[in-house]
Amino acid sequence: MSSRYRRRPEDLKARASLYWPQELREQAVSTQVMTRLLETQETFVSILKVADASPTSWEQVLSGCSLAPNLFLKHLMILADVSGEILKRVTPLKQSVMQYAWKGTIYDYEFQSISQKRISSSLLRVDVKHLSERTELEPMMRDIVMLIMHGGASLNVDLPSQLQERCVLGGLLGNHEAIERFVRQRYIVVSPILRGASSNELGQEVQKYVKEYLEKSLSDLGWSFVLNGTIPGISHTEDSKETTFDIVAESPTGRYCAIEVSFQVTTNSVIERKSGQAQSRWEKLHSIGATIAYVIDGAGNFERESAIKTLCDYSDCTIAFGDAELELLVQFLREHGGEANGALE
Repeated sequence: MSSRYRRRPEDLKARASLYWPQELREQAVSTQVMTRLLETQETFVSILKVADASPTSWEQVLSGCSLAPNLFLKHLMILADVSGEILKRVTPLKQSVMQYAWKGTIYDYEFQSISQKRISSSLLRVDVKHLSERTELEPMMRDIVMLIMHGGASLNVDLPSQLQERCVLGGLLGNHEAIERFVRQRYIVVSPILRGASSNELGQEVQKYVKEYLEKSLSDLGWSFVLNGTIPGISHTEDSKETTFDIVAESPTGRYCAIEVSFQVTTNSVIERKSGQAQSRWEKLHSIGATIAYVIDGAGNFERESAIKTLCDYSDCTIAFGDAELELLVQFLREHGGEANGALE
């Protein structure tokens, strides 16, 4: 394979952006979500302050104000530091009715959804896509609000200890001073949930940008591109489930190229995982005449020198992020998108 496509780590770093390009930040919808959360913080806090007539008064107060129910729930999740991933692991609940104590009285709440279904951020309408639009209060959303508000005071719902400690916001209802102190502390820190969503969404923006750039350059020539796609016959599991790649490119002649994209400003283990799979993926793809390319950028990734070297060793084309780099990937695809038969050496 041509050396101009198979870069060394130092060559890659010399061409890398390292930090999120401003135009990409502007595209990331998660930034808009952060703005909306900050803009509606006062309204959210005011609901907690006045909703003290009963443990469910929050619903009546919410229905009479401008704050969207899904945005209210997102505020609660951030305040309690309860992510959609955590909730996914504990639902469905075994109990259909939650008994809980509030201001010295025992109450019952009948779950309408989460005792039968496993939840997700998308179903709760608190993912980035849905937070850009107003969603009215749905049964699953109501269940999760009640769980976060009163789950820690429940007498019969068996929550993990860490979650039990966080689901106590109902005890603050009406306590102006405690609410102010708690909310300000949480938002000064800025919840890891929000930070994680922002990083994840920016990462998805990179994948979409790469796909759209390639489509503009090659779709008219008969190429197709699929996000989170699979390639027939490529599997790395015992059950033969096909491997998912960030982007799958298919040439007009049916030759495939798997494209993996990683842009990490802060270091984490994702690049290590990709590195651990690199040799096996490279060999299996070559055995059917397919290729693999990597888009690697971000200061955090370049702190993992050994992982980057492995990816470069087991890649047919390795580029950084940016239009000039993506043009090299376009050239690679055009050069290696010919006849699909025959394995690569």
